[in-house]
Amino acid sequence: MDAATVVDIGRGALWAVMMISAPLLLVALGVGLFIGVIQAATSINEMTLSFIPKLVAMGLALSLFGGWQLAMLVDYTKDIYKRIPALFS
Repeated sequence: MDAATVVDIGRGALWAVMMISAPLLLVALGVGLFIGVIQAATSINEMTLSFIPKLVAMGLALSLFGGWQLAMLVDYTKDIYKRIPALFS
Protein backbone atom coordinates (compact mmCIF):
# COMPACT_ATOMS: atom_id res chain seq x y z
CA MET A 1 0.00 0.00 0.00
CA ASP A 2 1.55 3.29 -1.05
CA ALA A 3 1.14 6.77 0.40
CA ALA A 4 -1.23 7.92 -2.35
CA THR A 5 -3.68 5.15 -1.50
CA VAL A 6 -3.60 6.02 2.18
CA VAL A 7 -4.16 9.70 1.42
CA ASP A 8 -7.03 8.83 -0.93
CA ILE A 9 -8.72 6.62 1.68
CA GLY A 10 -8.23 9.29 4.36
CA ARG A 11 -9.62 12.00 2.10
CA GLY A 12 -12.63 9.84 1.32
CA ALA A 13 -13.20 9.19 5.02
CA LEU A 14 -13.02 12.88 5.89
CA TRP A 15 -15.39 13.73 3.05
CA ALA A 16 -17.86 11.07 4.19
CA VAL A 17 -17.72 12.32 7.78
CA MET A 18 -18.26 15.90 6.64
CA MET A 19 -21.21 15.00 4.43
CA ILE A 20 -22.83 12.78 7.05
CA SER A 21 -22.48 15.25 9.91
CA ALA A 22 -23.17 18.48 8.01
CA PRO A 23 -27.00 18.43 8.08
CA LEU A 24 -27.20 17.91 11.84
CA LEU A 25 -24.46 20.42 12.59
CA LEU A 26 -26.05 23.07 10.38
CA VAL A 27 -29.44 22.56 12.01
CA ALA A 28 -27.89 22.83 15.48
CA LEU A 29 -26.00 25.96 14.41
CA GLY A 30 -29.10 27.59 12.97
CA VAL A 31 -31.32 26.84 15.97
CA GLY A 32 -28.59 27.89 18.40
CA LEU A 33 -28.06 31.15 16.55
CA PHE A 34 -31.78 31.85 16.44
CA ILE A 35 -32.24 31.17 20.15
CA GLY A 36 -29.13 33.23 20.91
CA VAL A 37 -30.53 36.22 19.05
CA ILE A 38 -33.84 35.89 20.89
CA GLN A 39 -32.01 35.62 24.22
CA ALA A 40 -29.93 38.70 23.42
CA ALA A 41 -33.00 40.68 22.36
CA THR A 42 -34.97 39.78 25.48
CA SER A 43 -32.01 39.82 27.91
CA ILE A 44 -32.76 36.27 29.05
CA ASN A 45 -29.41 34.77 30.00
CA GLU A 46 -30.46 31.21 30.74
CA MET A 47 -27.89 28.76 29.35
CA THR A 48 -30.26 25.78 29.29
CA LEU A 49 -33.00 27.57 27.33
CA SER A 50 -31.60 26.54 23.95
CA PHE A 51 -31.26 22.86 24.85
CA ILE A 52 -34.85 21.74 24.22
CA PRO A 53 -35.31 23.53 20.86
CA LYS A 54 -31.95 22.15 19.68
CA LEU A 55 -32.90 18.66 20.82
CA VAL A 56 -36.24 18.82 18.97
CA ALA A 57 -34.64 20.28 15.84
CA MET A 58 -31.90 17.66 15.86
CA GLY A 59 -34.49 14.90 16.21
CA LEU A 60 -36.46 16.28 13.27
CA ALA A 61 -33.30 16.68 11.20
CA LEU A 62 -32.23 13.14 12.02
CA SER A 63 -35.61 11.76 11.00
CA LEU A 64 -35.43 13.80 7.79
CA PHE A 65 -31.79 13.15 6.84
CA GLY A 66 -31.19 9.85 8.65
CA GLY A 67 -31.98 7.61 5.69
CA TRP A 68 -29.68 9.58 3.42
CA GLN A 69 -26.90 9.57 6.03
CA LEU A 70 -27.19 5.83 6.51
CA ALA A 71 -27.18 5.21 2.74
CA MET A 72 -24.08 7.36 2.36
CA LEU A 73 -22.32 5.50 5.16
CA VAL A 74 -23.22 2.13 3.65
CA ASP A 75 -21.97 3.24 0.22
CA TYR A 76 -18.67 4.38 1.70
CA THR A 77 -18.28 1.10 3.60
CA LYS A 78 -19.00 -0.91 0.45
CA ASP A 79 -16.40 1.15 -1.42
CA ILE A 80 -13.80 0.45 1.27
CA TYR A 81 -14.58 -3.28 1.21
CA LYS A 82 -14.24 -3.29 -2.60
CA ARG A 83 -10.76 -1.76 -2.25
CA ILE A 84 -9.43 -4.39 0.17
CA PRO A 85 -8.21 -6.91 -2.48
CA ALA A 86 -6.33 -4.17 -4.36
CA LEU A 87 -4.61 -2.94 -1.19
CA PHE A 88 -2.65 -6.14 -0.66
CA SER A 89 -1.67 -6.93 -4.22
